[in-house]
Amino acid sequence: MTKFSDLKLDPKVLKAIDDAGYESPTPIQEGAIPSALEGRDVLGIAQTGTGKTASFTLPMITLLAKGRARARMPRSLVLCPTRELAAQVAENFDTYTKYHKLTKALLIGGVSFKEQDRLIDKGVDVLIATPGRLLDHFERGKLLLTGVQVMVVDEADRMLDMGFIPDIERIFSLTPFTRQTLFFSATMAPEIERITNTFLSNPARVEVARQATASENIEQVVMMFKGSRKDREASEKRKALRMLIDSEGDKCTNAIIFCNRKMDVDIVAKSLKKYGYDAAPIHGDLDQSQRTKTLDGFREGDLRFLVASDVAARGLDVPSVSHVFNFDVPSHAEDYVHRIGRTGRAGRDGKAVMICVGRDEKNFDAIEKLIQKQITRIDNPLKKDAAPAQADDASPTDAATPENTSDKPKRTRTRSRSRKSAEPKVDAEAAVQEVAAVENTPQPAPQKQERKDNSRSRSNRGRGGHDNKVVGMGDHLPGFIAMSFEERRAG
Repeated sequence: MTKFSDLKLDPKVLKAIDDAGYESPTPIQEGAIPSALEGRDVLGIAQTGTGKTASFTLPMITLLAKGRARARMPRSLVLCPTRELAAQVAENFDTYTKYHKLTKALLIGGVSFKEQDRLIDKGVDVLIATPGRLLDHFERGKLLLTGVQVMVVDEADRMLDMGFIPDIERIFSLTPFTRQTLFFSATMAPEIERITNTFLSNPARVEVARQATASENIEQVVMMFKGSRKDREASEKRKALRMLIDSEGDKCTNAIIFCNRKMDVDIVAKSLKKYGYDAAPIHGDLDQSQRTKTLDGFREGDLRFLVASDVAARGLDVPSVSHVFNFDVPSHAEDYVHRIGRTGRAGRDGKAVMICVGRDEKNFDAIEKLIQKQITRIDNPLKKDAAPAQADDASPTDAATPENTSDKPKRTRTRSRSRKSAEPKVDAEAAVQEVAAVENTPQPAPQKQERKDNSRSRSNRGRGGHDNKVVGMGDHLPGFIAMSFEERRAG
């Protein structure tokens, strides 16, 4: 069995590895490190969670142990697709350079340029950056890439998904042709293949697993979900997620819940917190300090559920994640592999649960085709639950149950009847006398006043009131109105 001491690494690096508690390299490390130490370009293809980061950090430290950086001219460059992955790579360098005096700088968005400029001005041996922020510094004249000896592109397929390929090509053109390039990716799309053919020189190809495969330690299941009604689907889907979490019991020590859209990340996190689950969101629109705080809480065990967009799908090294829940089926099949790769790391067992609605079945079929495996179907827990799905905007304690809803009185039409019964009764004889008095009295009121009175009368009737005066009968009074009730009965 190969050990790190067999890979011709610097003795100080080996001491740092021993302090970290590692003895044997992973397959990707065993294949990539010797070629990198020889100065060859390396093309590494391996599924996520196999230790690709150490595959380039360990030989880089060994190669950079001799030499000194100059101001604004880093000696090596590591490109990462996301801030979180870049920060994680920086942590790896801190771990393995504890016995070296190598300097580093981390260039990511959401952080002040001033502090980053100060580090670059001093000169750094290792520059770790996201493509956008790196080019920002270059265009401001604060950075030169002509001194780069080793260049690393990490998670290249994710770079492709995020639209960074033009930036990567430009950065390659700014570095020396004689540089050494270490290129790592979990999948090899045609565009990635084109870049490797253009910018890598006779690379040592290290492929330790079939492209886009998931670890055998991960149990994969899917629930085919259909809402009772279209307007209830979202709420019922969130309830199904809660029931899936509860069904795992104590086995679910912590989990990452992936959503396709940032808006859904916030909604799902808010819903889980409302029902008593310890959850927090993380996506690209959040402030960097908030993202860092949330990730630190999840790593340290203070946060149980991390609701994330695909910004967290790549490179997050949290070895003890027990579960991954795909609240949405990812739009790209390769993203599924990276999402579930957050669990089952370092030889541990893990479980990946996915919820698939009808409109996502096409993407789901693409996932099964990519991983060349049929994912186990599980029953919808809502079908076993006789009660209808509870809306998220209602408090759990206030939700209506079959018992209390049956006690509610049924609506009747008594309201309209009571209105009629409450109407004032008109005395016919008094009305006749009043009409006669009006008839014998001249009415000099102007026309405008009559319209006003009529409108007031109509408005009173519109509000449910009824006048007990008969007004505006004209010159002619029908004879039957002047008759008393006795006369009518006699007639």
